[in-house]
Amino acid sequence: MKHLGFASVPAIQQYLRYAEDTGLSIPATLEAAGLTPSLISKESERITGEQFQKLIRSLIDQSQDPLLGLKSGDYVQPGSYSVLGYITMSCSTLKDAVDRIIPYEKLVGDMGVTSIETEDDKVLVTWNCAYPDPVVRRHMIDNVLASWCNYTRWLANMDEGPLEVRLEHEKPDASIINAYEEVFRCPVMFDQPTSCLVINQEYMDTPLRQPDQSLRKTLEEHASSQISVLSDNSARLTTRVKNAIRSQLKQGVSRKDIVAEQMGMNARTLQRKLQQESASYQQILDEVRQELAVDYLKNSQLPLQEIAVRLGFTEARSFHRSFKTWTGKTPGEYRD
Repeated sequence: MKHLGFASVPAIQQYLRYAEDTGLSIPATLEAAGLTPSLISKESERITGEQFQKLIRSLIDQSQDPLLGLKSGDYVQPGSYSVLGYITMSCSTLKDAVDRIIPYEKLVGDMGVTSIETEDDKVLVTWNCAYPDPVVRRHMIDNVLASWCNYTRWLANMDEGPLEVRLEHEKPDASIINAYEEVFRCPVMFDQPTSCLVINQEYMDTPLRQPDQSLRKTLEEHASSQISVLSDNSARLTTRVKNAIRSQLKQGVSRKDIVAEQMGMNARTLQRKLQQESASYQQILDEVRQELAVDYLKNSQLPLQEIAVRLGFTEARSFHRSFKTWTGKTPGEYRD
């Protein structure tokens, strides 16, 4: 099975803001994706694409709303795009901002790939979703294109929409089509080969509200260094191992051989590759256990014995000893 890469926490938070406003269960959504509140509160963190796909699928299943993707696009913020969002804020024109998407979109995540091309006097900004779940894919495409439109209107301080929007999914009921056209403020075409915004070439010269060339240069230097880190396979391995352990601990177990198999290697190779970046499986396991333990003690009334089992400890005494080593307090003292 193809690994779906990673997604930044700011990208997740956009969906969770929508969930909170519409009364969907965020705890159930995080549980379905194998995530914790403490993890998704850290904007520098990343989760796996598999987890993000499960998170969105949980929201879809809860809401049963065919317009979830479209509506969640209203919750976009500059920070939703990580550093890329702040880079585009400092650009002079819409063209400058659009030209920054391709080099830096990996900072947002691996959810899809953007391409830009011209067609006569039009510019086509196309997004190819990387997620295979057809239901999630449709909503995510709606979200990304609606978010782009909403964010662009804010950046340029104007109300216009694109010339047209092309979507790859099948044509819905007429009432739903009206909702699409209200959001995009232009004709929307379905059953298209690709999903894209069609923009008037002249529109690309629209000035933006907060141009700052000096700030943009600083942000792009920072973004380039982050891209270099994300391109480092060994750094990505640590994140993948942490997320695999989190997923395993949902069943109260953590086995290095199974994690190694998920990474496409044996346990010895996994340990060697982790050592190359001064990490070890046990160290990562302890970090995840501590994170989950703190979350359980703060946000649940689970008995300490049950928490120990969930964290993969064979006996509560081992959990107590480990937790005191991590925090200087026993689990009971910490909860009090």
